[in-house]
Amino acid sequence: MALGGNPIFNGKNFRGATQAPPAPQAYGQGAYGQNGYAPGQHGQGQYGQGGFGAAQQGMTQDQLQDMYNRPAAGPADTGRMTFDDVIVKTAACLGVLIAGAAVTLVVAQGLASMLMIVGALGGFVLALVNSFKKQPSPALILAYAGLEGLFLGGLTRILDGMFPGVGLQAVIGTLSVFAVTLVLFKSGKVRATPKAMRFFMIAMIGYAVFALINMVMMWTGAVDSPFGLRTSVEIFGIPLGVFIGLLAIGLAAFSLIMDFTSIEAGVHSGAPQRFSWTAAFGLTVTLVWLYVEIIRLLAILRGDD
Repeated sequence: MALGGNPIFNGKNFRGATQAPPAPQAYGQGAYGQNGYAPGQHGQGQYGQGGFGAAQQGMTQDQLQDMYNRPAAGPADTGRMTFDDVIVKTAACLGVLIAGAAVTLVVAQGLASMLMIVGALGGFVLALVNSFKKQPSPALILAYAGLEGLFLGGLTRILDGMFPGVGLQAVIGTLSVFAVTLVLFKSGKVRATPKAMRFFMIAMIGYAVFALINMVMMWTGAVDSPFGLRTSVEIFGIPLGVFIGLLAIGLAAFSLIMDFTSIEAGVHSGAPQRFSWTAAFGLTVTLVWLYVEIIRLLAILRGDD
């Protein structure tokens, strides 16, 4: 599994579910220390019941053949995480997110701004709660998606009002990056290798330091630009935010690769089905980050026209 990426997939609970080795068994014993399928004393099997051979004697040839022809139980039948589970739950999260965004897009501007702040703060709190929670909670994960929808809807309304069309462009850009990343991952052309992971971590630390400095300078009034250092500093006539934005989008795209790697590891290792909610939550967090970076970059580019 890719370590060092999305902290949601690197939590001890998700990692434990995908990396825990099977319990050791003594030779000649089945799970939980019980004897295997061999019949016990006096021709009896486990728990004093008749062995499998005794059950076969009461079945016709057709019944036996029908039993043998039945398909083996799949992951979904045994309560294990599947790709379909992750897809369905991610779709549910995105559906709630879109519903939340629709609210702030249709209400009055003043109320929309207030809901955007509530969504940003509430989403941040629930992101932390869900990240450190021992077991995934579908209600809290969906609540996070709804709050992030309020935030994204309000942000989109403000920026789209200043630069018409950037909202739709950001949606198309996010879906495009997600689709390309998924195709590259499925084809095996892009993988979360240790070397790539080291570069990702270095770049993420640098980006986080820049974002913190930029936020402090904006709060203290050291810069009066709406995007802080992103637009007040230029390199060869190009706003610094363009370079930072492209870097951030690249980091978010690679974070998707690491998310896919973690989900694949979870499915192949037979993680419990409930962790498909954790996977959906992790993907939603990354997609929210990707959308914010894309719409901000588009706004910076439009503002520089």
